[in-house]
Parts: sequence; structure tokens; C-alpha cells
Amino acid sequence: MMQSALARLTLGLLWLVHWLPLGTQAALGRGLGALLFRFGRGRRRIARRNLELCFPQLGAAEREALLREHFACLGRSFLERGLLWYASPDRLKRLIHVEGDVGLAERSDRPVMWLVPHFMALDVAGAATQLFQNRQVGSIYQAQSNPVFDTAMRRGRLRYGRARVFERHDSGALPLVRAIRKEGVAFFNLPDMDFGRKETVFAPFFGIPASTLLAPSRMARSLKMIVQPVVAEMLPGGQGWRVRFLEPWTHWPTEDAAADAATMNAWIEEEIRRLPAQYLWVHRRFKTRPEGQAKLYGSP
Repeated sequence: MMQSALARLTLGLLWLVHWLPLGTQAALGRGLGALLFRFGRGRRRIARRNLELCFPQLGAAEREALLREHFACLGRSFLERGLLWYASPDRLKRLIHVEGDVGLAERSDRPVMWLVPHFMALDVAGAATQLFQNRQVGSIYQAQSNPVFDTAMRRGRLRYGRARVFERHDSGALPLVRAIRKEGVAFFNLPDMDFGRKETVFAPFFGIPASTLLAPSRMARSLKMIVQPVVAEMLPGGQGWRVRFLEPWTHWPTEDAAADAATMNAWIEEEIRRLPAQYLWVHRRFKTRPEGQAKLYGSP
């Protein structure tokens, strides 16, 4: 009961804040990020460890500054979600700056897979695929533990009428595959989290073996999909967001799904180096280890 009341209060605050100019929201979000940094001990520890593993060439002071900036972006991403859930489509179109061929999926005779890494503006990319083109969009959805937030998130992501979500469970991919085959749904694919050992391979990520899904390559190959990478980023202050629809990959997928996983990780790593503070460092990307290798995060 208390959690539901707190969730409703938080959603009410998000709704109120979304009326403010984006520059004001960005400043408030950075302040929220400072609070998350101070009091979010567990997530701070995970993010700090990830930066140690992925940027060993940086000095301790540089990594700490990067860590603080990451939490500022994290605070922004949470607060600005109110805009994505409640603002008018016209306002969002003014704030989302699209680069590249956003209409590829709409025109294509072949199904399209968007590869979208976990940057802080990830949900902005999802909005862009619905606001700037007319092809139906499908994505895998992880239900939220809080039912109030779960309802709000589903409503926010589906409110344009061009998206469908498929639950993340053992049979969740089958309805999605049918929708791609029969209805031409474009797949908004988030390929860069640690989902354990099932249907994965350990592929290098910043030089560290990381459990990486084989499904993106296998699905793209079996369904003869066009694969288009997409990267979303926050712009400073009240400038909004940039969503880059990059050139489709002509070299991917191949017949070697494990090699494709390594190629995908190398591309994501390259994009992270462009925007190091905006990647989702609070996720335990290296949680699953190869047999015989020590855990990298220690005890909570």
C-alpha cells in the first residue's frame, strides 16, 4: 500500500514537472542525480566498478568525475521521462532532433531490426520510432515490480498507438517473431544487458568477456532482417535530445552468431567512448562470468 502511494506521488510530480521548460527540468534532474549519487550506495558501487573495469587508463579522479556526471544523466533521464509520458507529440517533435534515415523501416519490404544500446535517452529513441515514422514497432518488455509504475510505463510507451510490447519470458519471442513475419513489425532491440548463460556467448566488451545474446544475430539472419543501429543522447540543458539512425549494416549478420556478438559489442563500445557518462553503468554488465573466473562485483 505504501509503495503504491509513493509511486502515485512520484508520478504526480513527474506530471507537474513536465510542464516546466526542458532547461529547468535538466537542472532539476542533475540535482536529483546528485542525491542518487549520495544515497544510492549499491548502484554507485556497481557503476564505479564498471568504470574501473572499462576505463583503467583513466586516473581515479577522472573516473570519479565521470561517475558523478553519469548520475547527473541518470537523474535527468528519470525526470525527463515525464515529458515522454505526458507531453504533447508536437512538443516532443520539437525537442527530439533526428539524424539519419528514420523512415527506413516504413519503406522497407524487408523487416527491420533497430539495435539500440542502453544509453540514458533510450526511451527517447523509442518515442522517435513512433513519432517520425508509421511502421508498427515491437519490443521486449520487462514487467516492473511496482504495478503502479508498470502501468504508467506501459501507458507512456504505448500512447502513440504504434507500439506493441512482448513480455520477456521463455515464449515471449514467439509472438514477436510472428508479428515480424506476418505484420512487418519493426523490432526495437536492446541487445546489451547480461541475461545469464542461456543462448549467449562470452564476447569481448572493453576487453572483458561479457555474456552477450546470440538472438539478435540469429533472428536477423533467419528473418532476413535489415539491421539499423540507433543511438539516442541527451543534449546539454534545454536543447533536447539527438537520435541518430545510422546506416544499416551490410556486414551483419553473418553465419557466425558468436562473431556477430563480438562485432556488436565492439560497435557499442565505440559509441560509449563518444558518450561515456550517458551509458547505463549502474547495470551489472559483467555479472555472469566464464567458468572458473572470479566474480567482478564482490558482495553487495
